[in-house]
Amino acid sequence: MTDVPGRHLQRLEPRKGRWHLRRLVAAACVSATAFGYAGLSGCSTVSYPQSPQFGEDGFQNTRKPRPLGWRQTGKLWWDFLIGGKPAGTVPAGTIPVQAVTTAQLDHAADGTLYRLGHSTVLMKLDGRFWLTDPVFSERASPVQWAGPKRFHSPPLTIEQLPHLSAVVLSHDHYDHLDRDAVRALAAKTDVFLTPLGVGDRLVRWGVPRDKVRQLDWWGDAALHGVRFTATPSQHFSGRTPFDRNATLWASWVIQSDDLRIFFSGDTGYFDGFRTIGERMGPFDITLLECGAYDRRWQDVHMLPEQTLQAHLDLGGKWLLPIHNSTFDLAFHGWSEPMETLYVLSRQAGVDITTPVIGQPLVVRQPEGTHPWWRSE
Repeated sequence: MTDVPGRHLQRLEPRKGRWHLRRLVAAACVSATAFGYAGLSGCSTVSYPQSPQFGEDGFQNTRKPRPLGWRQTGKLWWDFLIGGKPAGTVPAGTIPVQAVTTAQLDHAADGTLYRLGHSTVLMKLDGRFWLTDPVFSERASPVQWAGPKRFHSPPLTIEQLPHLSAVVLSHDHYDHLDRDAVRALAAKTDVFLTPLGVGDRLVRWGVPRDKVRQLDWWGDAALHGVRFTATPSQHFSGRTPFDRNATLWASWVIQSDDLRIFFSGDTGYFDGFRTIGERMGPFDITLLECGAYDRRWQDVHMLPEQTLQAHLDLGGKWLLPIHNSTFDLAFHGWSEPMETLYVLSRQAGVDITTPVIGQPLVVRQPEGTHPWWRSE
């Protein structure tokens, strides 16, 4: 076997040390995506004075999330590093995934969606393809030897993806912005649509600047007859403890000729949903986060009952829950988000659709709920 520089150093590392380092990286990744808003202050080298959302400490929400406090933050770090997680946060078996083929995409009806995992959704609108928050790496982490690991493989590879008219990004956390995926997609993507600051990060990664369009809340862009509007969300940003809120976060309204789609990105529940519904609704389908939640950080990640209320506020017809079933990012059971929202939706008489990962969903004629997670 050909030796790799540094490999002998890895072999000589104490096993216990490797375990602690992996746990530390995993906890850091989860803290950045789940409760990092209680972390260190941002230190942005770029300012956006034209944005009403930008202040002395970087970008900000319309309503400031309640701080966890040092004691509660310390307890969370203890739980992740030492206390361990309860059983069931990772599936015991294999999650069903339906492979997506090039032929299938070519013949798909206009208005078809494919959930590829977590918040990555491929959409066919007006005969073109659009992709949200592409994450294809094995781990949602700055390194691929530690951090939250996928429960399942994507239903198709980046190489198998069709040419993309746009990639739509909600914010810069690792489980939504995959640097390797972005770099690989740059050659087959016309435009990257991002909130303010996220596009600057893409340019630093090597994406041509003329392929990047950055929008503030309520800014919009029309591409090939499809209009994208960056709308408010209640979250935070940052990929290290030192760049908190240096970039903006957003939800998105996507409008084709006869379809209206809402994509939440990450968000806590806030009155902005009602405003978006009044200004831009109703929606044929809402793609709303339901996963990686905890009552301790509900100001930045909705609980299932809040996801349902957000759907109602938006004036949604069908509800498609996302941000679950791919990574272990919280303390709840891996299937709890889908099961809880499924029960709540049935009680409220709300139409919810839960396709298997990779299964085509035609927005004009969506299939009802199939509780596939129960057979795992």
